[in-house]
Amino acid sequence: MRVAIIKYNAGNIRSVSFALDRLGVEHIITADPEEIKNADKVIFPGVGEASSTMKYLKDTLLDELIVNLKQPVLGICLGMQLMCSHSQEGDVNCLGIFNEKVKKFVIPQPNPDMIKVPHMGWNSITNVNSSLFTDAQEGKYVYFVHSYYAELGTETICESDYLLPFSAGLQKDNFYGFQFHPEKSSDTGALILKNFIKL
Repeated sequence: MRVAIIKYNAGNIRSVSFALDRLGVEHIITADPEEIKNADKVIFPGVGEASSTMKYLKDTLLDELIVNLKQPVLGICLGMQLMCSHSQEGDVNCLGIFNEKVKKFVIPQPNPDMIKVPHMGWNSITNVNSSLFTDAQEGKYVYFVHSYYAELGTETICESDYLLPFSAGLQKDNFYGFQFHPEKSSDTGALILKNFIKL
């Protein structure tokens, strides 16, 4: 089993590598097209800004590479958002793997509950619908850090709620995505990553 973590101009890639180390999964952090194409599984993580990152992906042709991958691919946080059709962050068209659009959380005014954006911390996932959640029960808590969210749609495989219900996970064909960080989500996150590796 060989897992490729896509290296690009985004943060948080190392934390995914450390999570795979803890699971004993052989992996490589790479931007090499051949290494990515020949991997058994591909992870597309990241923390950053959508429009500048899409420009980088296009400049390096990683955009074309990612959408044409045939093995299981997992996008995490920004990675999942970039797999959607469009992001309000920089008003940019994204990879278009998922049909859902990415929008910014809008804080209500007035704000008596002192709601803050970014949404940061532990929140439960509901309406889980994927083999990636085998043995991960409905209502488990996972870790989020995000100011933008993917809308609910036909490709939603789990939901969460902060200001409004949103897609915590998406899936289409061989492509999967999570808005939360499984690599930072304790035993539940480790189980989800294991299930992805087993696909």
